[in-house]
Amino acid sequence: MAASDPQTRHDRPAGDAGASAPAEMRERLHEEISRAERHRTALSCLLVEFDNLEDIAREHGEQLREQTLDYVLAALRRELRPFDRVGRGSQSHLLVILPGADSARGEIVARRALQRLRTIKVESGGQRLPLHVSVGLAAWRPDVDARELLAQARVALEGARNTGAHTPLAGASPPPPRRPARAAAPGTGRAAGH
Repeated sequence: MAASDPQTRHDRPAGDAGASAPAEMRERLHEEISRAERHRTALSCLLVEFDNLEDIAREHGEQLREQTLDYVLAALRRELRPFDRVGRGSQSHLLVILPGADSARGEIVARRALQRLRTIKVESGGQRLPLHVSVGLAAWRPDVDARELLAQARVALEGARNTGAHTPLAGASPPPPRRPARAAAPGTGRAAGH
């Protein structure tokens, strides 16, 4: 397996500590929400899904899927700030945690991630296979816990997949109902398509 990447940069090691296991990523999200509550700062997260990765794995083997995810984690890590985190959210999703990023800044990162990931091609058996990427964005609000924030990002991700959007942030998911005591807090879930 080889991954073709015209924008390879070697300024950070591929095994950066920012690429964490799913349980570590959930714990990190809880920590960042607690920090955002204490300091009254913004926080966003992205769920990144590769719509054709399971098909590629069925046709070319499970090892290719794993190598592709590892490669993509390293590529995304180089695009983020040192204190952002990217890791596996599940077997087929990546989770990106963006401390200090409100909805607008999260949208910028989502667009940049999509642009970057579209340049990556997986090579197997003499074929160059593009990755079909969808991104769901959710911005944290004071009345939202980690579970709800991830649910918002999943809804946005489903919106991107179901609409077949081909431009970043083409769809939007409705935010959950706001609680009266915190109605002024901003928040959004947005979708980015492949």
